[in-house]
Amino acid sequence: MAVPTDVETWVGRPLGRFEDDALLRGEGRFIDDLDPVPNACHAAILRSPFAHARIVGIDAARALELPGVVGVLTGADVEAMSRPFPVGVEDAPASYSAAADVTRYYGEPVAVVVARSRYIAEDALELIDVEYEPLDAVYDPTAAAGTEALLSDRAFRYGDPDAAFAEAAVVVEDRFRFPRWSGQPLECYGVVADWNRGTGSLTAWANFQGPFTLHSVAAGALGLPGSKLRLITPPDSGGSFGIKAAVYAYVVLIGLASKKLGVPVRWTEDRLEHLAAAGSSTARDTGLKAGFSADGELLALAYDVIEDVGAYLRAPEPATLYRMHGSLSGAYRVRNVSARNRVVVTNRPPTTLNRGFGGPQMYFALERTMEIAAGRLGLDPTELRRRNLVRPADFPYRTPSGGLYDSGDYEACLDDVLALSRYEERRAEQAAAREEGRLVGIGVACVVEPSISNMGYITLAQTSDERTAQLPKSGNAEGATVAINPLGGITVRISTTPQGQGHRTAAAQVAADALGVDPAEIDVLADVDTSTSAWTVASGNYSSRFSGVGAGAVHKAATKVAAKLRAIAAAQLDCSADEVELRDGKAWSNGGSVSLRRLAGAAHWNPDSLPRGVEAGLHETAFDSAPNLEPPDADDRVASSAAHGFLADVAVVEVDRDTGHVRVLEYATVHDAGRLLNPLLVEGQIRGGFAHGAGVALFERVVHDAEGNLLTGTFMDYLCPTAPDLPPLRSAHRETPSPFTTLGSKGLGEGTTMSTPAAIANAVADALGMQAVEVPLTPGRVWELLQP
Repeated sequence: MAVPTDVETWVGRPLGRFEDDALLRGEGRFIDDLDPVPNACHAAILRSPFAHARIVGIDAARALELPGVVGVLTGADVEAMSRPFPVGVEDAPASYSAAADVTRYYGEPVAVVVARSRYIAEDALELIDVEYEPLDAVYDPTAAAGTEALLSDRAFRYGDPDAAFAEAAVVVEDRFRFPRWSGQPLECYGVVADWNRGTGSLTAWANFQGPFTLHSVAAGALGLPGSKLRLITPPDSGGSFGIKAAVYAYVVLIGLASKKLGVPVRWTEDRLEHLAAAGSSTARDTGLKAGFSADGELLALAYDVIEDVGAYLRAPEPATLYRMHGSLSGAYRVRNVSARNRVVVTNRPPTTLNRGFGGPQMYFALERTMEIAAGRLGLDPTELRRRNLVRPADFPYRTPSGGLYDSGDYEACLDDVLALSRYEERRAEQAAAREEGRLVGIGVACVVEPSISNMGYITLAQTSDERTAQLPKSGNAEGATVAINPLGGITVRISTTPQGQGHRTAAAQVAADALGVDPAEIDVLADVDTSTSAWTVASGNYSSRFSGVGAGAVHKAATKVAAKLRAIAAAQLDCSADEVELRDGKAWSNGGSVSLRRLAGAAHWNPDSLPRGVEAGLHETAFDSAPNLEPPDADDRVASSAAHGFLADVAVVEVDRDTGHVRVLEYATVHDAGRLLNPLLVEGQIRGGFAHGAGVALFERVVHDAEGNLLTGTFMDYLCPTAPDLPPLRSAHRETPSPFTTLGSKGLGEGTTMSTPAAIANAVADALGMQAVEVPLTPGRVWELLQP
């Protein structure tokens, strides 16, 4: 029997998600479905009603008298029992999981009640008497930058921006504000904590998403070595989009409650708590100056950024500000770039990860600037971009600030999206509409989407001398385990903590190709246990890293198992291991075959039969590490990500003159994210990213009033788009494999979140004939712009 050489791979097929069957049947296992320890008590959290206030006194006596109450943990207890959260910037204010003396944001935890039921715990909160002395609060980041609220002020310079601006024929300069907004997953935070007094250790179950650097942060706050904090994630998580990275603060808080009271404690956050205090993206005020030659060549960029991180600088911040550092030049060949980065604290909740993580903020300023410059230069916005895009022959392309772009054809993507959106036809339709008095606009955005973050980029918040005095930080690695049991059952275990992306499906496809089986025959375990899983400090679900290193780790582990299977089969088929092909659940060579189940049986039940040098069992762990992610150099250059996709977008909008309502008539996007593991999952990620981008473009922002009171504390006020609210989306793809990742894949879950706010804002500005537009472009805000 001949062995075919043209075997089709499972990777690249639009396989339906294996996760969906259980979820659609209501059989998912989320944090609130877990009951890992018997007789767990329930926690409720008392939160500050003030944005800034001194705690004069707290009296929990009446709460402790309520039947069913086990005890109360106060901020003073927290301060006595734990350490401040470690941060990467000196002189940042100390931050604990609850306030002891001063509350610094509305919703900050002040006390925790633990009771036999959640109902009793909630009732007991009302019996705690707290005396507050309100204090003046800081809300304006620009004003904060001139006070002690300024925590970090760093300047960067690459090339010679001053000389380039002096030579520029056209200089465009403006300031752009980007609001706080949040991912709002269906499932809020959840923690179950069990302190073991005998071992002095904490086991915590939480819907944490990573990065697992924050495991070390939580352990440090608890005063524990890492081995004494066992963190376990549930098999399923109801979304995150970044925000569940911040659940680590509640792992500490609920863990301390369990430690003080000697009982296991569980806490599930409700939606009001989540809206008030879970966290959000940073608010950013960006001044951007761009210099161009007369023919449109981008000569220089100068950023002046003020980043509002809320009341405390909490890990991983100020990562939002530095995640895009290697991509400050965007998709363009400009060689002269400067940046001033200022980080300030205000009396708002601490910020955390949110989809796009710094990309939406940066590209809003850069792509709005390119649109404004096109008007000044008398060029079509697409033509200005075309003249400056990184060219195919330039790859791998080193940016001025140190980024290393791996591959792509940016101009071809731009051409594709112009065709997809019928750009020239749309321009003609726009002209006709304007003749009729209608406000129709077209906007463009070109975005480089970084993925697989360098764990060292955050240290750019420190000077080169400060970094030299510490252990260098770099890279991004992920682990995976593949095992075949004695009956031939295949299990893959991953540590990428999926939050709904379909990692289990893609991992099964990758392993299936290596092992020669159907993906449906592979069980993928996505829950992580820091005591037993293969993980690194970089593990987790962020920076769109799964396809680059998560799938790569699965491939490497499965390849190691496959090599062992070939070695065992070679002895049985009388051939060399190189002549063995794994296909259809069997090992084939010389016209014969042997089943994987039989090979597994030999490895487990009959190890004496194994060839010399082959160990018993079929269980392999492998780690995949992205290359080129060195620590920042002495000149503050850093490859802040390992892989870089590209996307070009076109938005077409019409603005209602009477109401200010923005209707998106069409939105087209073309992506190049390298090799696509599963096109169906890809489409879901692009549409999900688009939903978040459209949300902040048209609907979403977190708002506090002048006294710090939250004005967007319910979904009546914080407007998330629903499916009928979303504009139509057309998408297409190119596939330029990355030479830097194991499978040639790049991340793509965040690109449209980065591009959509800029593209829609550009379209609205084009429709209105004015440049002073700010997201979200709600009807009220646009209507005000229309007034004479």
